[in-house]
Amino acid sequence: MAAPTQAQGPAPLVGGQRALIAFALALGTFMMVLDSTIANVSLPTIAGNLGVSSDNSTWVITAFAVANGVAVPLTGWLMGRFGVVRTFCTAVAAFTVASFLCGIAWDLPSLIVFRILQGACSGPMMPGSQALLISIFPPDKRSTALGVWSMTTLVGPVMGPILGGYISDNYHWSWIFLINIPFGIFTTLICWNGLKSRETPTRKLPIDTVGLLLLVVWVGSLQIMLDLGKNADWFNDPAICVLAVVAAVGFVAWIIWELTDANPAVDLSLFANRNFAIGTLAFCLGYAVFFANTLILPLWLQTQLGYTATWAGLIAAPSGVVAVLISPLAARLSGKVDARILATISFLAFAVSYWMRSNLVTGATVFDFMAPLLVQGIAMSIFFLAMVTILLDGIAPPRIPSATGISNFARIVAGSFAASIITTAWDRREAIHQSRLAEAIGQGMPYQMASEGIQKLGATSTQAAAAITRQMVGQAYLLASTDLFRVSAWLCAAMVVIVWFTRRPKGGHGPVAAD
Repeated sequence: MAAPTQAQGPAPLVGGQRALIAFALALGTFMMVLDSTIANVSLPTIAGNLGVSSDNSTWVITAFAVANGVAVPLTGWLMGRFGVVRTFCTAVAAFTVASFLCGIAWDLPSLIVFRILQGACSGPMMPGSQALLISIFPPDKRSTALGVWSMTTLVGPVMGPILGGYISDNYHWSWIFLINIPFGIFTTLICWNGLKSRETPTRKLPIDTVGLLLLVVWVGSLQIMLDLGKNADWFNDPAICVLAVVAAVGFVAWIIWELTDANPAVDLSLFANRNFAIGTLAFCLGYAVFFANTLILPLWLQTQLGYTATWAGLIAAPSGVVAVLISPLAARLSGKVDARILATISFLAFAVSYWMRSNLVTGATVFDFMAPLLVQGIAMSIFFLAMVTILLDGIAPPRIPSATGISNFARIVAGSFAASIITTAWDRREAIHQSRLAEAIGQGMPYQMASEGIQKLGATSTQAAAAITRQMVGQAYLLASTDLFRVSAWLCAAMVVIVWFTRRPKGGHGPVAAD
């Protein structure tokens, strides 16, 4: 298996040159993943500085997600037309320029436009870095390459809120974008100088204009619907209903077109491979649960428990540290141990982590919040590596850019769904628990005793009532959070079953062995 694969491209790099280029490629991925989350905790600051409402500022996130979601599936076509190295380096350079423009944005519309540009440029960065990392390592070291890649994809979402919160609390918000500039220049120069002689063959592929337009329509409609649905009361709003219909019809039309067109922009025939189809499904579902919990925990800490943006980010730091420390070991094991076993360990560790969070109480300490995240770090260190190994098994090397582009696109869409579902479910579960608590307390003896106790401390009756209500709201959000953590634990346990419907990936040659 290794011989034909090796013959199709240049020899793997060695020594210091390989290490430097691998670092630069990983850094490129890290920048892109970081920017997908770094603005999340900074939205209140951005909104206040630009003089807009917090609801309007969410377009800063949506604009990036929509543009990125459209660009990612086109990675295969772009790399086939212009070459992997040229596409990746151009994307990083353009991303760096877009980051500078975001940093100097003068109002919300200009920032949204520049975020669209930044998201579009970021599309080929993750699949491109993954494909290039695999190409510069020999077959027996490709698990190490994926280990390096997986560390960056895992640490980025964790570091985003930490860095974004720290910058928002201490500096001007524009620095969350401007910090990309030196790293973007470094990555572009190192990768172009080191890899331009290893450019992949190109073909004059026709542009699938119809497929591209349908992709823009349904992805854009879906993302806008998910972003606005919560505040618009979902399908009680006619605009949300229209967006849902457009997304559904556009998606079906896109599927039909891509499967019947002679030169599709997105190669959906990859789903004929069992490991790719089932592996991508498990990859998306697992990431959706992970992303939802990554979102809900800092939101709960900041809105209900009084944590600052910086501290809410720091709570998540242990998971990133553990993931970085264990990833090299996981990479070594991946070439020797069945990837399905590693995926099982990962999902079970996720389940344990979420179950531990479901037992949190009102007086939980910082350590109580960090302990489950230490267990999550174990899961994170294995998850991406195991799932990518499974879903790329049996995919011929020339089709890897398309495969990684499609799987990452599906992962991004799953994350968008998860973000909308988890925040809506959180608020609705809180409302249910609050109504039950209010019924239990009412105006009877428990309420009177609590009110009298607070008034003895010097509060008025109105202040006592407000304090009791605040406690009920806090308890309701606690119960809502633990409900969702418990559901997440069961979902991850169920994911183990899905993984074992795949065949065992071929050993010894990493995830790119071709049939």
